[in-house]
Amino acid sequence: MTAVQEKPARLISGPGMLLVWFYGVMVVGALSRSVYQIATEFDRAPLAYTLSAVAGVVYAFITYTLVRGGETARRAALVCCAAELAGVLVVGTWTLVEPSAFPDATVWSEYGMGYVFIPVLLPLSAMYWLRRARERRGA
Repeated sequence: MTAVQEKPARLISGPGMLLVWFYGVMVVGALSRSVYQIATEFDRAPLAYTLSAVAGVVYAFITYTLVRGGETARRAALVCCAAELAGVLVVGTWTLVEPSAFPDATVWSEYGMGYVFIPVLLPLSAMYWLRRARERRGA
């Protein structure tokens, strides 16, 4: 008897594909910016540049899970999006309350204002989409 492997449920159909595109753009933007800043001026704002690199890694993981599909990936993406939103809210508030702690901006500074607020809107949209994907499958 041969075990048939079930194909993971797709998460990137319809609006999910737009999420993958936005997360992909954010991966490139956050990682390229932070790599350049860490390599050339790390001593100027180490916290800001490190947080931008972390944001890029988070975006990359979420992009991977969305493309991978399946229930495990959906749950991992949902947890990661919640952590991303928490990071945006904490760092965004921190940059407003204590601006001297950030001599240069991070991706999440002022709730992503430098990125047209995409960093705060993206996890909210993704969490909504991921919850709807579960409901559509009836899980």
